[in-house]
Amino acid sequence: MMEKRITEIRQHIVAACERAGRNPSEVTLIAVSKTKPISMIEEAYDLGIRDFGENKVQELAKKHDQLIEKYGDNIKWHQIGHLQRNKVKQVIDKAVLIHSVDSLRLGLMIDKEAAKKGIVCDILIEVNIAKEESKYGVYEEDLIPLFMELIKLPHIRVRGLMTIAPYVTDPEKNRKYFSKLRQLFIDIKTKNVDNGHKDIYFNPDKFDILSMGMTGDYQVAIEEGATMVRIGTGIFGERNYSEQ
Repeated sequence: MMEKRITEIRQHIVAACERAGRNPSEVTLIAVSKTKPISMIEEAYDLGIRDFGENKVQELAKKHDQLIEKYGDNIKWHQIGHLQRNKVKQVIDKAVLIHSVDSLRLGLMIDKEAAKKGIVCDILIEVNIAKEESKYGVYEEDLIPLFMELIKLPHIRVRGLMTIAPYVTDPEKNRKYFSKLRQLFIDIKTKNVDNGHKDIYFNPDKFDILSMGMTGDYQVAIEEGATMVRIGTGIFGERNYSEQ
């Protein structure tokens, strides 16, 4: 069943890229494996999935440690859920990308913990593009000021933007949000940032990730420029809450 679901998703990714005149290789499929057992992650890995997203730091760290010996760096972990500052050190050297940075205070903590490990941490700025009160993320008007502060931190590399669009039954309703995020992405990428300045750590060529689109709307997100889509139910099926 999982094989069929993954095959269909890949076919839909190709079709969405064709409609948008894009190369499917530009889109990374992230399997959102929150609450899923190791056996299902291994099954997805055997079917060619290499990128997995977790909401909770403890779950990401545990799964990382359980599978590191078997898969090594071939399996990539993404921190996609809200990240508390006191949990940063648990994930800093385990996640290849933190999708959910939405404040300077969080950025400062990531920079501090990355410095301790002697690494540069790749991050995305989470944008609450629809201004939903129930969701995390910086509002559109606060994005540039936050970006300009984050690129002053030497152990952080801002790679792009992320959003969680509203839950809708008609994915077309989210097209305007994906389009707006892509425009913000372009505005930043082409912004005349003096990256030769000793206090600025920003390379426009490395600002290349748009993480947007989930099971219900990923095809529209890809048509609007997504380079990463985060799919849980579409790959693993509905969550069984009784097993949690």
